[in-house]
Amino acid sequence: MKVLYFAWLRQKVGLAEEEVAPPDTVRDVGALIDWLAARSPGHAAAFANRAVVRCAVNQDFATPDAPVRAGDEVAFFPPVTGG
Repeated sequence: MKVLYFAWLRQKVGLAEEEVAPPDTVRDVGALIDWLAARSPGHAAAFANRAVVRCAVNQDFATPDAPVRAGDEVAFFPPVTGG
């Protein structure tokens, strides 16, 4: 699974992207966030306030209950505002 981090999430994690192999118990975005947050202090800081983190799975916006599986591309980013 490829995980991408954008904006301040990338700064906190210290990576723009990483390949991960979460355990079989990680079946949705929420569980993936839980698992990622336990990987390092940077990951924990990035996901400390989940209300301000948005997600896309395979380039489609996703909610915490959206399924994830091996081979997916999962992106995390802050909310986007426009004018």
